[in-house]
Amino acid sequence: MVAHASVIGAIGGTPSVWLDRLCAAEGVEGRILAKMDYLNPGFSKKDRAALGILDAAAAAGDLAPGQTVVELTSGNMGTGLAIICAVRGHPFVAVMSEGNSTERARMMRALGAEVVLVPQAQGGVPGQVTGADLDLVEDAAQRITAERGAFRADQFNHPGNAAAHEVGTGPELWEDSGGTLTAFVDFAGSGGTYAGTIRALKALGGVRGYLLEPEGAAVLSGGIAAAPDHPIQGGGYAMPDLAHMAGVPVDGYLSVSGDTARATTRALARTEGLFAGFSAGANAAAALELLRRPERGGVVGIVLCDSGLKYLSTDLWP
Repeated sequence: MVAHASVIGAIGGTPSVWLDRLCAAEGVEGRILAKMDYLNPGFSKKDRAALGILDAAAAAGDLAPGQTVVELTSGNMGTGLAIICAVRGHPFVAVMSEGNSTERARMMRALGAEVVLVPQAQGGVPGQVTGADLDLVEDAAQRITAERGAFRADQFNHPGNAAAHEVGTGPELWEDSGGTLTAFVDFAGSGGTYAGTIRALKALGGVRGYLLEPEGAAVLSGGIAAAPDHPIQGGGYAMPDLAHMAGVPVDGYLSVSGDTARATTRALARTEGLFAGFSAGANAAAALELLRRPERGGVVGIVLCDSGLKYLSTDLWP
């Protein structure tokens, strides 16, 4: 084991684990391989995207030494950016909806970030961030970026997001599976994880890709946002046009309810000892559904997106 020059060197290369106990408990044929990205320094997969964006921006001359960085975040991207900015000497401003869990804001502040909390849209429910809430956060992020002459990380559009998963997450999952992976499924937030990972997996082994959305907000599959408020933080914003998804192959779409995501997250903890967040449970539930139907007998890869520690103030944990 080699010591890193800074914590940035510890981003990526996370271990993967087979969910054989969960599969046996659910009575499905096949296997699920879960990449434990909640073991990144910021306890989420977004550390990869944060590093990919800032590295690319610095290389292109878009980010100057000591320049302020601003980003819209549900908390995970902001945590990753806060870590990297602290090490590299960039002031960082995280702009986040008040609907996100309080643990995230407290963690970013502890890492030296300035956190701007934006009130939810009228009728908003704490713990349930909608596309309307995100629009308000985007407006605030644009204003702060202009006022401070800052670099906007722009996770929903910057190619460094998906590129980080194309060179990291995808090849790692393939290697960890011993080249046996047949499918990959991911809960759609910015779309960067799915886009980058499936591009790599298609090139490596023709792996089939499935995109996951919340029930009632499955617009990427052509539905309407009949019930956009759901408890699965970090995605499912009912945004039909995700820049990272342009031209990216999708072999199928799935949806999951908040109740199912919650129950499967708890099952991961009890059955596999994996203390992960809401979207990890959503991904695991979708993988189980794939093994019941189109991927029966196959090997499905998922990402455990963030840590259960970020949801202690929510109803995820009884």
